[in-house]
Amino acid sequence: MAWQLFRLGRWSFVHRKAVAAIWVVLLAVLAVGAGTLSGKTSDKFELPGIESTQAFELIEQRSPQAAPDGATARVVFEAPEGRSLTEPDYHAAVTTALRGLTTENVQSVADPFTGGTLSEDGRVGYAAVSYNKTSTELPQSDRTALEDAGHAAERGGLQVAIGGDALNEVEMPLAEVIGVAVALVVLAITFGSLVAAGMPLLTALVGVGIGMLAITTLTGFVELSSVTPALGTMLGLAVGIDYALFIMSRYQSEVRAGRSLEEAAGRAVGTAGSAVVFAGLTVIIALVGLAVCNIGFLTQMGLGGAFTVAIAVLISLTLLPAILGFAGAKVMKGRPRYMTTADGGADYRTHGRRWVEALSRHKWPALAGGIALAAVAAIPMTSMQLALPDDSSKPVGSEARTAYDLISDNFGAGANGPLVVVVDTAQASNPAAAVQAATDDLQTLAGRAGSGIATVVPAVTGTSPQDQQIFTRQLETVRFATITVIPTSGPSEQATKDLVDEIRTTVADLPSETGARALVTGQTAVGVDIAGKLSQVFPIYLAVVAGLAIFLLIAVFRSLWVPIKAALGFLLSVGVSLGATVAVFQWGWLNQLIGLDSTSPVLFILPILLTGILFGLAMDYEVFLVSRMREAYVHGAPARRAVIDGFAHSARVVVAAAIIMVGVFAGFALTDDVILKTIGFALAVGVLADAFLVRMLIVPAFMLIVGERIWWLPKWLAPLVPSLDIEGEKLTQRLDSDTAAGDDRVLASH
Repeated sequence: MAWQLFRLGRWSFVHRKAVAAIWVVLLAVLAVGAGTLSGKTSDKFELPGIESTQAFELIEQRSPQAAPDGATARVVFEAPEGRSLTEPDYHAAVTTALRGLTTENVQSVADPFTGGTLSEDGRVGYAAVSYNKTSTELPQSDRTALEDAGHAAERGGLQVAIGGDALNEVEMPLAEVIGVAVALVVLAITFGSLVAAGMPLLTALVGVGIGMLAITTLTGFVELSSVTPALGTMLGLAVGIDYALFIMSRYQSEVRAGRSLEEAAGRAVGTAGSAVVFAGLTVIIALVGLAVCNIGFLTQMGLGGAFTVAIAVLISLTLLPAILGFAGAKVMKGRPRYMTTADGGADYRTHGRRWVEALSRHKWPALAGGIALAAVAAIPMTSMQLALPDDSSKPVGSEARTAYDLISDNFGAGANGPLVVVVDTAQASNPAAAVQAATDDLQTLAGRAGSGIATVVPAVTGTSPQDQQIFTRQLETVRFATITVIPTSGPSEQATKDLVDEIRTTVADLPSETGARALVTGQTAVGVDIAGKLSQVFPIYLAVVAGLAIFLLIAVFRSLWVPIKAALGFLLSVGVSLGATVAVFQWGWLNQLIGLDSTSPVLFILPILLTGILFGLAMDYEVFLVSRMREAYVHGAPARRAVIDGFAHSARVVVAAAIIMVGVFAGFALTDDVILKTIGFALAVGVLADAFLVRMLIVPAFMLIVGERIWWLPKWLAPLVPSLDIEGEKLTQRLDSDTAAGDDRVLASH
């Protein structure tokens, strides 16, 4: 493969105008497609087959005009101190404001006076607004009407705050700017030249542009998760810079060794490009493997991220050599300060060489200390709680957070996330009696001390015979009824999740007693169900992805212990990342540094998503670091010397790549979107731990201890493992033999 990549890199260098034109045309075509075909993304977390989703589907089937998963808004009104919303002027202000909300997409508006959502002192009340479209489908006219209603009430002397997801607009954060700025500084220091530093940035931005435009175009045909484009941008920018950095570093090394620019480009792509290909494959395997979970939004995130990574690999192998051809010798201007002798010389002294030589003298303490540090950092993970994000995690002072706090203070935290029990009476002999039986069971549960239930709102609130008759006729038509349960705890609290299980246990006997069945749904119930499903599929996912990646790394390094050691090191990185995430988000340690002012459970999809992404990135660093060690070993260096020489050559590139990637992810950790903030923070910490603690400390210490045995491959397995020549040994021999014979025909013909 190294020879084919050599030819590709050299061809791209020579035919740079054609290569650049191909990528520019592709970018332009996708830009047109994105501008004309793009649709909207969705921020729904749904999973077919779980109870909470089945409840939504039942309502939609029996009552097509209903939209149980449509956008919602809670318009909270607050009168001045000592006043009441029931006073004529304030009552009129609320009524007038809510009257302006009526649009074709508004399904219902429950005002504070008739909906029972007025505080005891009358000072605070809220209106619950339901829409027949999701928040991403909601037109701007509805958002404007909602904002205008708030302004109208404020003109009447009231304070207004609006919560819910109706005003949530999916936005692509400007976090990329932080990542690009960090990358530019690190690359300039690494290469000693702004021209050289700009090339990995340029190719990465082109790759991100192509990836994002393709995903945006796809939204015109398929509804994608709103996190998919952001995740694709995050990964595409990070790996795009890293892959180009790795090839660029090898290119400069080849030029300093006396190669022509043309041959140096070919050799860089043939050697470092091989590592990039297999590093990219491990990331792609980890991301595509999310499809094993059979969870729609996770599959979308995985495939979107894998696509941008694949584009980053292709651009690094083709567009980067082409740009190097345009730049010519300008790339070699400047010299990193750390380089005191010729690159690759016997006396090539770097901080990396000094570090690994020190490790060789203290390898056992280094290994034990690194593992102990990772274990301690992972301790908070043992108390991790998972939940869907809600408005309680929004910044203090934001309108959504103010609305959440006002409702919590005046009506209880559970009012922000009521549970809904959907009673399916299709098979009940007496539907009304079945609904009443379910209501009685829930009210009995609510009467117990410490039940966690503040209020049970029956399906029919009227007590007159006429109300009962109307309800019975409606029940015969739609064949379901809904009972609302208001918990005493907030939507993301563990007590509410426990209540979901308790309610399901309470109504479990309803089918045998009445023929009806009860389904529990609501924000917390959805989170509980999806988290349960994820915990079931996680072992399968980990086994499939780890198995494929280990097999790939066995082929890359022709060693059994290197892939196993890489996978075990990855587990340490995941533990550190999840431990830090729990400490910051759930425990509140130093959370103000990333713009948090409250604690909340960890995002429920984080463990499996982090595992997939970080596994791929960890294998990236393993390939980048160990491939140079393997290269030195197959060229005759003793095992210990190979570790030292390989580490000395690749450490600075791995460190630079890690800092860049941490910068990109940290940029997303500073956004206001709690989903992107959580993912960005966890990935930043995970990369930091994997690159510096695992790959810079534990891996070389372990390899120095094991020695020659690290490259052991069972004799029976050796014939089954393909020879991929990732270290470029055969390529080097072929090119050197041609050069020694004075025969340039091979180079000239390819």
